[in-house]
Amino acid sequence: MMDLSTRYLGFALPHPLIAGASPLSADLDTVRRLEDAGAAAIILPSLFEEQIAADEAGSEQHMRAHEGAHAEALSYFPLADDYAMGPDRYLEHVRRVKASVRVPVMGSLNGTTAAGWLGYARLIQDAGADALELNLYHVATDPAESGVAVEQRLLDVVRAVKQSVTIPVAVKISPFFSSVANVAHQLDQAGADGLVIFNRFYQPDIDPDALAAVPQLHLSDSSELLLRLRWLAILSGRIRASLAATGGVHTGVDAVKAIMAGAHAVQVVAVLLKNGPRHLARLRFELSHWLEEREYESLAQAQGSMSLLRCPDPEAFERGNYMKILQTWQVK
Repeated sequence: MMDLSTRYLGFALPHPLIAGASPLSADLDTVRRLEDAGAAAIILPSLFEEQIAADEAGSEQHMRAHEGAHAEALSYFPLADDYAMGPDRYLEHVRRVKASVRVPVMGSLNGTTAAGWLGYARLIQDAGADALELNLYHVATDPAESGVAVEQRLLDVVRAVKQSVTIPVAVKISPFFSSVANVAHQLDQAGADGLVIFNRFYQPDIDPDALAAVPQLHLSDSSELLLRLRWLAILSGRIRASLAATGGVHTGVDAVKAIMAGAHAVQVVAVLLKNGPRHLARLRFELSHWLEEREYESLAQAQGSMSLLRCPDPEAFERGNYMKILQTWQVK
């Protein structure tokens, strides 16, 4: 039998396929189904900074203060009842999931500032989470805020969390930095145990008649994997932290590509939302079958085999491929 074992965040996993944060892991019965289907680990949905702030304020008054002045703008914000679960229910969910499954259970915090809400990192740990994923989703809209300031806030959050917990901490980042490699290096130096490549950028539409923002959620497809492959290949072997791919993994071959680029683990979400938890077993079979057909002895043999660490000049390699693509296009 093919050896698919890997290590992620210090955990010895039987294979690299992790059930990423999604509505699937918000339901205890579905969590059990994910484990039965073979998930190597399960990441719970995110607890949002805004949820914690609203809960501590005792109301959602901070979203209602100027309701009459710009009601259309409030459509960007979910109401308190729209969140899947509040802070207390979230911690209870962590406890129940941890008591129900044997695989590693990872909590998730989503926010942008180094404020009091980060105390929930310790509470999630105390509730039984084996690791924590920081989903640092931030769209820089202030023209006066520099890129350096945006990055510093990110580092401040990571350092604050690392000081408050002893469990491994992974950081999910976006690709929208002027130097992703440098940000990854700084996060590595700040103590991040893993980097998750990449957060998806959701873009709301506008209903001009209703004067309302309309959320748009389009599930990923395999084409989104390409951006992840590039940066996994660039970072592989150059940082201490574990690397995980998320976004665009829909087949066993997609998982192979991510592993070859340098991922130690692969998070899957969209394909499970489409096909159900049982599809995890299918992905594992496809991954194993592909490696066996090509006479690999283990997943470890493939891991990082296509990273740029083996290229003496990665910048020239990237530049060369860029020129080749543009100059070989033929008009039909």
